[in-house]
Amino acid sequence: MKVGVLGSGLMGKEAARDLVGSAGITKVGIADIDFERAQKVCEHLKSPKLTAYQVNAKDEQELAQYIQKFDVIINALFYSFNEIVAKTAIKAGVNSVDLGGHIGHMTDRVLALGKEAEKAGVTLIPDLGVAPGMINILAGYGASKLDKVDSVKLYVGGIPLKPQPPLEYYHVFSMEGVFDHYTDPSLIIRNGMKQEVPSLSEVEPIYFERFGPLEAFHTSGGTSTLSLTYPNLQTLEYKTIRYPGHAEKFKLLVDLNLTKAGYEVEVYGKRISPRDVFLKVLDPIVELGDKDDVVLLRVIVSGEKQGEHRTYEYEMTTHKDRKTNVTAMARATANTISVVAQMIGSGTIPDKGVHPPEKVVPGDVYINEMAKRGVIIKENEQN
Repeated sequence: MKVGVLGSGLMGKEAARDLVGSAGITKVGIADIDFERAQKVCEHLKSPKLTAYQVNAKDEQELAQYIQKFDVIINALFYSFNEIVAKTAIKAGVNSVDLGGHIGHMTDRVLALGKEAEKAGVTLIPDLGVAPGMINILAGYGASKLDKVDSVKLYVGGIPLKPQPPLEYYHVFSMEGVFDHYTDPSLIIRNGMKQEVPSLSEVEPIYFERFGPLEAFHTSGGTSTLSLTYPNLQTLEYKTIRYPGHAEKFKLLVDLNLTKAGYEVEVYGKRISPRDVFLKVLDPIVELGDKDDVVLLRVIVSGEKQGEHRTYEYEMTTHKDRKTNVTAMARATANTISVVAQMIGSGTIPDKGVHPPEKVVPGDVYINEMAKRGVIIKENEQN
């Protein structure tokens, strides 16, 4: 199986690490507009399977030439590239997966390519990070065990192992993405009705073993495609986990329009974006660097099975790998997209077209594959 990775950033690099260590993989490509960055990944991983490429993903011809070399493409670029990569992969007749991006309805645009992908005989699965991604797969797995699904509650947080002020947070992916998730409204289902609630709202306490009290609150994008896949749900909620007090601090920043996209003010005769300035100010303060992070996840799926109420709960606590210095978020995210890409390439996922993860990724196989990579997901069944 030949797999090409687009993007040599952290997630692309770690997906490549998993691919070159997988027995069924014969060739791995890592592509970046900056060829030296891609080469550095090759030098770091030192695998004869791995080759660096220079590719401008905005150039469809260049993109197509790269994609055609592989059986499956892992798109680890910023989510604004997801549509062009998906379209190009379909034209090239190559399977593709991406890390998602519900901001700006990007995943909806990829899902809209379903008929074209089916006609081309390829499989595309968007939203393969942690949230969305891992939570979708686990929600789908729990739902598959029920005759009727009533409720899906999702809790995820990438947090520092040792929090420090002012925000008790270090970013483990794009701060622009964090701003979007905190600023845009959150889609939920309550009493069977779809509705939007403000992000950073309805803060509740949440507890994980070996951690003191934490908080969880609504953020946008996390429910992903679940409201479409399970339209008869009575309850659907996604909440982000942070240390206590984080939501209150960030809500003030949001209310001051410091995170608002497309908003400008005039300063000394020049138009500037407070968001752009704030990103520059905040970035060094919340840079993870060599500090340890942890990813906490809980997925609770409830409904009926043989006439009785049943709940399936999935929980994960993943720490940074100190031997390889790979962050917890990279371990959870990159392994997820690599595992699913390999499932497509091996025929474990045979469905053609464009499908959300909860519909086509076999949860039992996924949990086993992640366990092989040291990412342990525990299942608990309750009446």
